[in-house]
Amino acid sequence: MSYQLPVINLMGPTASGKTALACELYERGNFELISVDSALVYKDMDIGTAKPTKEEQAQYPHHLIDLITPLEVYSAAQFVEDVCPLIDDMHTRGKTPILVGGTMLYFKSLLEGLADNLPNADQSIRDAINAKAEQEGWQAVYDELVAVDPLAGEKFKVSDKQRIIRALEVYRITGQPITKLQAEQPKNLPYRYIFHNYALMPDRVELHQRIEQRLNKMWSIGFLREVESLIEKYDLNDDLPSMRSVGYRQALEFLLKSDKSLKNKAEMENKSLFATRQLAKRQYTWLRSLQEIHDFKTYNTLMQAKEDLRNFFG
Repeated sequence: MSYQLPVINLMGPTASGKTALACELYERGNFELISVDSALVYKDMDIGTAKPTKEEQAQYPHHLIDLITPLEVYSAAQFVEDVCPLIDDMHTRGKTPILVGGTMLYFKSLLEGLADNLPNADQSIRDAINAKAEQEGWQAVYDELVAVDPLAGEKFKVSDKQRIIRALEVYRITGQPITKLQAEQPKNLPYRYIFHNYALMPDRVELHQRIEQRLNKMWSIGFLREVESLIEKYDLNDDLPSMRSVGYRQALEFLLKSDKSLKNKAEMENKSLFATRQLAKRQYTWLRSLQEIHDFKTYNTLMQAKEDLRNFFG
C-alpha cells in the first residue's frame, strides 16, 4: 500500500504568528508554502495585507500570492480550483504542502468540498449590476433581487451589496433564485487528501496587542502611501471585494471622503484597529466551528506550536 503525503493546514487569526511558524517549518526541508488568504491574492496590496516582502518570498516562496488586480474577484471555488493541482504537483515531487492563512472559508471549502450547482463569478455581469447601482442606486438593485428572489430579499439588507450582487449574478446566469439552488445543493464531498489541521489561537489580550503593534508598523512604513498609489493606478471604490479588506476600506474612505485632518486620520486609525479586532473575532468563531467537525491540534502560544511541530516533522 502506497504512503500518501499529508496536507498541513496551519490556521489562525490575523497577527497570530502563523506565517512565521510556516516559514520555520519550510526551512526543515521537503515543504512548500501555499497562502490561504483572500487579501494576498491581490497585486500591489502589500503593506495592508502584511504580505511577505519580496526578500521574504525569495527565501520562503509562497504560492497563490499576487494573482489578480484589486479590480478583480477571487472566490473560494477559484481557490479550490487553483490549490488542488498545486497540492498534487507537490506530492508528485515528494513535497508536503503547508497551507497557511486566515481565510477560513477557503479552508472549509477544501476540507469539506464545494457543491457544484452554483455558477462561477462572471465579471461582466457583476460590472453590469454595479453600473445599475451607480445609475439608479442600490435600492433599485435590491428591488430587482426581491422581484426574482423574495426569500433572498428577506435575508439581505440593501447594504449587503456583495451578497446582492452574487444573488443577482446567479439568477442572471441560471434563471433560478440562489436560495432555490442553495436548498437543492448536493451533499459536499471532501477532497482526497490526508489533512493535518493545526490552529494557533492565542489569548485575546495578547492577540489584540499583536494586532495593535502590526497596525502601528503598517502606518509607519507607508500604508497610506500604498493606498494613494492604488487610487492613482486603479479605479477603486469601496464596493470592490479587495477594498473590503480591513485597513483598506478605512484608508480609502479617509483619502477620498475626508478633509485629511489629523483628527480624521486618528479616527481612521482607530476604525482600522477596531475592524481588525473584529476580523480576528470572526476568525476565532470560524475556527471553533471547524473544530467541531474536524480533528485539530490547537496551540495557545507560538512557542508551544514551534516545539510540537518541530518534534513531529523532524
